[in-house]
Amino acid sequence: MRIALLLSACLFCLNAQAAPVDVASLDRGTWPEKLGSPALFDVASRAEILMFSRSLLASEALDEPALKQRLGLKIINLAALDDLRRQLWKRLLANYTFAQQSCEEDASFCYLVESMDDLREQAGKLELSEDSFYIGWAAPSHAFHERYLNELLRKAALFPQISSEVARFGDHERNGDEFNDRLFLLTFDGGPAAVGGNTDWLTDYLRKQKMNATFFVLGSSLQTRVERSSASDVQALYQGQCVGTQGWQYRSHSHWVDWQSSITRSATLAQNLMPENYVPQFRPPYGQRRADSQGFFQSQGLQVALWDIDSQDEPGKLKADESAQRVLTLMLLWRKGVIVFHDTQDRARLALPMLLHETAQSGLGWQDCREAFR
Repeated sequence: MRIALLLSACLFCLNAQAAPVDVASLDRGTWPEKLGSPALFDVASRAEILMFSRSLLASEALDEPALKQRLGLKIINLAALDDLRRQLWKRLLANYTFAQQSCEEDASFCYLVESMDDLREQAGKLELSEDSFYIGWAAPSHAFHERYLNELLRKAALFPQISSEVARFGDHERNGDEFNDRLFLLTFDGGPAAVGGNTDWLTDYLRKQKMNATFFVLGSSLQTRVERSSASDVQALYQGQCVGTQGWQYRSHSHWVDWQSSITRSATLAQNLMPENYVPQFRPPYGQRRADSQGFFQSQGLQVALWDIDSQDEPGKLKADESAQRVLTLMLLWRKGVIVFHDTQDRARLALPMLLHETAQSGLGWQDCREAFR
């Protein structure tokens, strides 16, 4: 039975997945203003919300064959797509409502939006004149949001056969939806890196900035790090930070026979090694986990920790500056949430300082990792 299910899942993946979607990034240099105050952050936020809403609205005119062609898929889940669109519109309206609170200070991209119909109407009418102060941003932003929307729609179209971060299976799964406006949580996946590597640099940098983050570790990498240094060195490495788990190996936990053992084994190691840093959270590699796993996670006292702002900093994707600019654009769009980097990658140690520099005067807050998802 297990072999049959695995073969069925693999067959679906082969049939469903065709050409990969281009990863979206936006050169923030096309935006003519620094995010030098909370009000200027709001101006840029309103602009990105309206531009994404414009793309989302246009996508609703596509029928099933057109969606399959656009997403490069042979099979799509229309119900999941519709559900994602509803969730996106709900969040976009809430975000624009927050972003327009500073319209008295700067009226750029301020329109009367009091309802979902208002937002849809304004998004449909969005157009910048050739002499607009923001005209250089318009076309690159539109291209970014078309690509980013494709990323989201493609994941929804494959859900739940291929699970991802775009939808939750239950209340045991968290993604920062409940955070306050302008509040973000930093997270890092796939570590720890080798002794003296990127994890060392990032944890030290965060401590110097008086910040913390949640590091989701792989059990095998953590055990290797202990063996090649010491338990006390690893405890010092994560001082002031939070440590969750990604399982024993960085592989999908949706069709892996030993997925439960992978999680419990790595969680036990992290908790015993660093009881003061450990948080009972599991970050599924690739966002993939089983639809029927809620009972297991609840029995283990674990929450599934998803994300909604991905840096795409893995090898073969974005460069460090592109990753930082993607994250910043998504921060403007979503205005709160969980940011994911990979602490085994050089891109993360380059992108994070860029991101903090660009947002230093924007009135943002960084969620204490010990308070997240409590």
